[in-house]
Amino acid sequence: MELIDKYFPGLTELQRQQFSALYGLYADWNAKINVVSRKDFDQLYLRHVLHSLAIAKVCTFDAGARILDVGCGGGFPSVPLAILFPEAHFTAADSIRKKITVVGGVAAGLGLRNLDPRCVRVETLQERYDYVVSRAVTAMPEFVRWIWAKIGKGQKGSLPNGILYLKGGDLAEELAQTGMRWYIYDIPRFFGEEFFETKKVVYTPKK
Repeated sequence: MELIDKYFPGLTELQRQQFSALYGLYADWNAKINVVSRKDFDQLYLRHVLHSLAIAKVCTFDAGARILDVGCGGGFPSVPLAILFPEAHFTAADSIRKKITVVGGVAAGLGLRNLDPRCVRVETLQERYDYVVSRAVTAMPEFVRWIWAKIGKGQKGSLPNGILYLKGGDLAEELAQTGMRWYIYDIPRFFGEEFFETKKVVYTPKK
């Protein structure tokens, strides 16, 4: 929790309670369904929660904004973001049922009413969203093909609607293959821990 307080000092008491509860909830669920690697579970707040919240350092979401988390796994980045932005609505989508079971259980345990876990392939979703977030789920050209038509134009946050994607390493070639303009935000600009040394948030607007 110290990490969250360090970088997000203005949390409400409810948000602090929800962030504090994450460790116990994930520990309970992970004992039944392994969705967070056991070797780095002790680093849950650094490697999963804070990493997810790097998106919030790039873009804040307005009340009523609709955000789709593609390939959400155990609920990252959508669960931490849903705590931070309680007036925005998050859809956490993954095609693997056991992962969505965990996300639903964690959301229920936290009392998160703004997060909708969905066991679905994102290509089949009919809804439109303001932002799409994800964490290294596939190569960017394929990812864009999956979701680009599902993003509506406009601006429901501090940046125009678009994709916010957590990724690491050298991305130049992969992003160039999309033929789109990308903005790269190095996470060490926001967080000083060594874990984030090569990690980035990449963003492109829906124009």
